[in-house]
Amino acid sequence: MAKPDYYDVLGVGREVSEQDLKSAYRKMALKYHPDRNPDNPEAEDQFKLASEAYSVLSDSEKRSRYDQFGHAGGAGGVDSSQFGGDFADIFGDLFGMGDAFGGGGRRRSRARRGSDLQYDLEIEFEDAAFGLNTEIQFPRLQLCDDCHGTGAAHGAQRKTCEGCAGRGQVYYQQGFFSVGKTCVRCRGEGSTVDNPCSGCRGAGHIRKQRKLKVNIPPGVDSGTRLRLSGEGEIGQNNGPPGDLYVLLGVKEHAIFGREGTELLCDVPINVAQAALGADIEVPTLEGTEKVKVRPGTQNGSRLRLRGKGVPYVNSGRRGDLIVLLRVTIPAKLTKEQRQLFEQLEQLLPVDNQPAEKGIFDKVKDYLTQ
Repeated sequence: MAKPDYYDVLGVGREVSEQDLKSAYRKMALKYHPDRNPDNPEAEDQFKLASEAYSVLSDSEKRSRYDQFGHAGGAGGVDSSQFGGDFADIFGDLFGMGDAFGGGGRRRSRARRGSDLQYDLEIEFEDAAFGLNTEIQFPRLQLCDDCHGTGAAHGAQRKTCEGCAGRGQVYYQQGFFSVGKTCVRCRGEGSTVDNPCSGCRGAGHIRKQRKLKVNIPPGVDSGTRLRLSGEGEIGQNNGPPGDLYVLLGVKEHAIFGREGTELLCDVPINVAQAALGADIEVPTLEGTEKVKVRPGTQNGSRLRLRGKGVPYVNSGRRGDLIVLLRVTIPAKLTKEQRQLFEQLEQLLPVDNQPAEKGIFDKVKDYLTQ
């Protein structure tokens, strides 16, 4: 049976560039790699054929002979000498196999960033509004103070791992190529220690309580996350540390509610104050403040106190305080109060007709029919 055309195998044209050729082979290798297709001989055959095609077309001299003579030019077959070059790059990117094709370099496990941590912090309503400097304490992995991360006891030295010869990986033969896996003896570090540090038992790191000062800016709310760079757990193989995220929860206030930067509070007034008007004191976060209630104020009327709300985060501006006036009706009357209300009843007009719906209510009723 005649061999298929190498260009057709990789799905490229004869004028393909080196970069596009490599990209095409990456896709084929990723699709048909035996690790991704266990017990699938057809995929393994396709993978071998793609590797053979790439070994020829990626070599300028072999490609020239193949273009001129085809398979009769003797350019076929996989050249194992290339496994340390483009093949190692390709499979290192695809599978993290390093020098799995015998490139000979000592590529140890890559540096890995440390894990991020989250700390849940509950604060008072006023602290959320005006800001707070506080201290938190949380556990995290950090370098051992005794060995400074080496894992070796004082005066002891690490030595090259006998399991992987310092590579950090061991290799297993699969067909015509080898697969690299992290060495279990040294955990990919390439070295071991016979006399481990007593503080960390050779791990190089310990879990320890970390105290940290946190600056909470004015205007934060529940759900705000503060990012403290580099305060997470340590990285592996000299990788950078992770970050710490402080997730804020704000306690409810006995008087105030909050909507964004606006404060809300209900203030009761009696019937006389609503009818005649009055000067009353209302609460704010800084104390009380006098406001004027206009004569004829209805139940549910609102007063706005500019700049008495919550600050905008990272801004000098503040929101407003909205005071909702609630006209209270006494549940019990004294004899004198009852007499006065009876006199008032004779003087006030009586109109118990239902109020007509406004235009918006009528439209709403029409739409819900």
